[in-house]
Amino acid sequence: MLKKLSHVPPKPGVYLFKSSKGNVLYVGKAKNLKNRLRSYFQKSAALDERKSSMVRKIRDFSYVITGNELEALVLEANLIKQYKPHFNIILRDDKNYPYLKLTTNEEWPRLEVVRKIKKDGSLYFGPYIPAGGMWEALSFIRKNFRLRPCRYSLDKPIRPCVQYQMGRCPAPCAGLIGRDEYLKTVEDVRLFLAGKKKNLLVGLEERMERFSEELRFEDAARIRDSINNLKNIWESQKVVAPELNDIDVIGFYMEGRDAAFQVFFIRNGLMIGIKDFFLKETGDITVKELLHNFIEQFYTKEIIPPDEIVLSSSPEGAAMLAAWLKAKKGKKVKIVIPKKGKRLELLKMSEENAKIFAGNKKQSVSGDVLETLKQRLALSDIPYSIGALDVSTISGSESTGAFVCWSEGEFKKELYRHFKIKTVKGMDDCSMMREIAGRIINNLGDKLPSLMIIDGGKGQLEAARKAFDEYNIKDTEIISIAKKPDRAFTSTLSMPVDLEDRSPSSLLLKKIRDEAHRFAISFHRKLRDKRLLRSPLEEIPGIGKKRRFALLRHFGSIEDIRKAGIDDIAGIKGFNRKIAEKLLQELRRK
Repeated sequence: MLKKLSHVPPKPGVYLFKSSKGNVLYVGKAKNLKNRLRSYFQKSAALDERKSSMVRKIRDFSYVITGNELEALVLEANLIKQYKPHFNIILRDDKNYPYLKLTTNEEWPRLEVVRKIKKDGSLYFGPYIPAGGMWEALSFIRKNFRLRPCRYSLDKPIRPCVQYQMGRCPAPCAGLIGRDEYLKTVEDVRLFLAGKKKNLLVGLEERMERFSEELRFEDAARIRDSINNLKNIWESQKVVAPELNDIDVIGFYMEGRDAAFQVFFIRNGLMIGIKDFFLKETGDITVKELLHNFIEQFYTKEIIPPDEIVLSSSPEGAAMLAAWLKAKKGKKVKIVIPKKGKRLELLKMSEENAKIFAGNKKQSVSGDVLETLKQRLALSDIPYSIGALDVSTISGSESTGAFVCWSEGEFKKELYRHFKIKTVKGMDDCSMMREIAGRIINNLGDKLPSLMIIDGGKGQLEAARKAFDEYNIKDTEIISIAKKPDRAFTSTLSMPVDLEDRSPSSLLLKKIRDEAHRFAISFHRKLRDKRLLRSPLEEIPGIGKKRRFALLRHFGSIEDIRKAGIDDIAGIKGFNRKIAEKLLQELRRK
């Protein structure tokens, strides 16, 4: 590897550190790749504990030369999003946030919920976090502004649907409204979502008066009701400051090596969302670098940057981040450190909330509990993420496996998995455990937890270990937990660890084990109930959905089909004598 280092050019770019299996451990960028890579492997290098642990696992590296630092930033952000390397500071939030999309690029625009932003000429409003406010806004719009809710092509006239009968759609599909009048409603929706209250009310009042003059009293009354509803909803909205327009306020709090962020999403002076993030064991990373990493990863998501990002201090490479955000948004984005006024007031509020959020996170499961687990189970590292595997079966029927994951004080539902057992017949828990262990390794890849709990005794533990050995997994340690009494088996200790002492560390292990058991049982019951409700016809080869419906329509029940003659069945459309003979043979056998 040292020989490879000598050929690295002194140019800007992105580098990737890899493990013995080729998994990406870390992604970084550098103005000078040669100097940055050498800094990791010099004996005199002052690396924190996290980076020292990483260097010990590096077996190879690769790099990509870029034209400048900005290109390196873009590539680094995309590669971190793609690989989610273990030693990068990662925001554990894979979801894209919801937006309301007004399809102004269409002849007859409509409003829909999306989680991906496209440069397609549409208008996007959001993000809404949590999504409750978005659904309320969408419901209000559909009740008070008549936009078509469907995606049908309107090239040819069709009959209006029930939405027209309910007064929710003006039925452009049937030619019951002109495009000019329809586009006025589209503009009203745009003004409403953009928070342009005055312009919207003036336009609606003018239209109400015009309808009255034209003796269109029903339309005038509908607009009058919409105006009253608008005034009511605006009174209930949390107006922060109309003069702020679109800003994100990022509050930050750090205690030891743990950091918390709270983001206020303010659009057109309204608070439309709040999102919390907690980062555990960030190492000796500086605040400037941490803020840089947060902004880089957060805005790599499917999200439109605001006009301003408000912070308490300048992130590392602020000018480069601003240039990247400008390219993503299509217009200038300011990074602001306020000294006074409403921005500073909001920043202090978000920082106070971040502090409270961090305290709640630390109370849920403290680092002391995980340190205790490391010592009690003789683990090589603190288990910051813990997974559990369980098998559920009754006499070898509908056998299933389940995996759950816990990290940072909570269960990570997005990593839950369940499996139907494929290779094992009958009652063989150990072989089933070996199968699902191998399948979860394939499924999760680099997302495997640092500690895996196997539900069972020494047999199940050994079966799972064989699967991990087959895939040469070294970074995940394995224990098993047996019941009655609860005790943990490890390969490093000759005696089991008592888990009946009701200590926080024992309760945490049992909580995770029990969650895996619950998840496995629920999937097993679902499959079992589905089998019990399944029609005997579904198990007969050659009898598909259409033929099943035809049989039941003709005979009424399974019992009457059994009593029928071959000629009776063969006479039904889609059947012949050969199929009828096979059907009755199989059905009377059951």
